[in-house]
Amino acid sequence: MFNSRLGCSSISFRHQDLSTALRTISGLGFEEIDLGALPGVCDHVPYELDADAVAAVTAEVAASGLRVRSVNGDIGDLNAVLDAGQQTARDAHLDALLTLTANTGAKALVLPCGALGHEPVRSVDEDLDEVAAQLTRAGQRAAEFGVELWTESLHFLRFCWNLERAELLAGRLVGSGVGIVMDFSHIVAAGEDPLEYIERHQGLIAHVHLRDAVPGNINLSIGNGHADFAAGLRSLAGRGYTGHFSLELETRDVTHDDRPAAAAKAASFITDLI
Repeated sequence: MFNSRLGCSSISFRHQDLSTALRTISGLGFEEIDLGALPGVCDHVPYELDADAVAAVTAEVAASGLRVRSVNGDIGDLNAVLDAGQQTARDAHLDALLTLTANTGAKALVLPCGALGHEPVRSVDEDLDEVAAQLTRAGQRAAEFGVELWTESLHFLRFCWNLERAELLAGRLVGSGVGIVMDFSHIVAAGEDPLEYIERHQGLIAHVHLRDAVPGNINLSIGNGHADFAAGLRSLAGRGYTGHFSLELETRDVTHDDRPAAAAKAASFITDLI
């Protein structure tokens, strides 16, 4: 029904429990999902992710018949200063998320690009160094699980919130194997140009999130903001991007009842562009 490279994030239906959201997504005709595991944003995956929780989520996803492209998770503020005990706790949480990623057959775990906030803990350069080091560390661990590690950067609400910081982080990650997730809505919300983002991140983009935005507001349905998806997808294709796309419709301009129809409309529009 939709292009095979286009999936739907479970975050699009975060108001539903996981099994219901998966049925909704499958019923619309999608074959692939990103699995939301972001505390406070999407509770489809428990933050206290013990072995039983990993097994339960894995079973629900398997029963849905949907492919998983990525698990969108969080292991805490990557620019925070941790002591040894805190790092050990973070590593344990990372291992649980990587177990879930591997067990669901996902290609990658996605982590944020720093804390929820633009101000540095120490300095911009030191915080960027720490975020890159934590992502590189996580990427090395991910490889042991047979999956990849990606980071969503830029992210309007996170430390790497604009094109300058996103590019500085990407430069620090060159050669690490950590991929970059591009999100149109965060770029537009930051007042940046998606085409410039694509140019500066050529060869680094591993996955693309799709949602519309205007400066300062990331929560708009596709077609209700300023993002030029046609130009963006042409630019990606022209620069050799062959990865997948995911509708992450965490929008606030439609009712919950209207979300399935809005997702189907967006998917048809993007399918034509792909």
